[in-house]
Amino acid sequence: MDKINIMINGLPGNVAKKMARFAISDDRFNVVPFSLTGQEIEENAVTIDQTPFELVRPDKRDEKITRIKTQFAAFIAIDYTHPTAVNSNALFYTQNQIPFVMGTTGGDREQLKRVVKNSSTPAVIAPNMAQQVVGFQAMMEYAANTFPGLFEGYTLEVVESHQNGKADTSGTAKAMVGYFNKLGANFDVNDIQMVRDPEVQKKGWGIPKEHLTGHGWHTYTLQSPDGSALFEFKHNINGRDIYVSGTFDAVLFLKGKLIDPDNSKKFYTMIDVLNKE
Repeated sequence: MDKINIMINGLPGNVAKKMARFAISDDRFNVVPFSLTGQEIEENAVTIDQTPFELVRPDKRDEKITRIKTQFAAFIAIDYTHPTAVNSNALFYTQNQIPFVMGTTGGDREQLKRVVKNSSTPAVIAPNMAQQVVGFQAMMEYAANTFPGLFEGYTLEVVESHQNGKADTSGTAKAMVGYFNKLGANFDVNDIQMVRDPEVQKKGWGIPKEHLTGHGWHTYTLQSPDGSALFEFKHNINGRDIYVSGTFDAVLFLKGKLIDPDNSKKFYTMIDVLNKE
């Protein structure tokens, strides 16, 4: 199989760095030596495992993309940038016909979906690229659709802990609240408790010190009105390796859609990737 050209955007961010390190050593991919970055980033370049990447700020990307597309006629972008860049990046990708896999959370998600669906550019977009977590979400969605109101009257508490560099509330937690509400909980996503203090994470939660800079621990607790019944769901992820395999599977999935002459769908989620549909 010919190598797939991929452009990893979000360097020098930690998740993008992780993606780049794995991609450089993966025989399935050829990594484009450019990365879209934020306007506030001072560096012009970053080197990862002896591979240099030129960092492209928003005010330069329109002129740079012509050069990049000339050098790499076809490539798939992987987006792990910043929540504030989600919608502008999606617009940039679709306007320049760059298929993309977006694991960045935040932004206006409905607008994001509309932009992709109304374009000629396919994309896989998910607030969580960990396939096992996505599978868990799918199970909860099934429960919500099959047993609506099952937890009517129960109170819900949602607490999520991520590294202190994560600016927004977890998109996965928000999605889970939707399922729990359909199951009968009456919970506002604004009441999700965000934990970002490393001392609290280490001492109160027991998160390993080496993973304070990269983790995702979520706990969802349901309690009956009289306190006699309690249900707790949790998923604790240390490090970022689990997101790499899911992201790369999404790239392979998207590549398959690009070469499928009968495919007209543009917007995909990780459920599509898991179902291979």
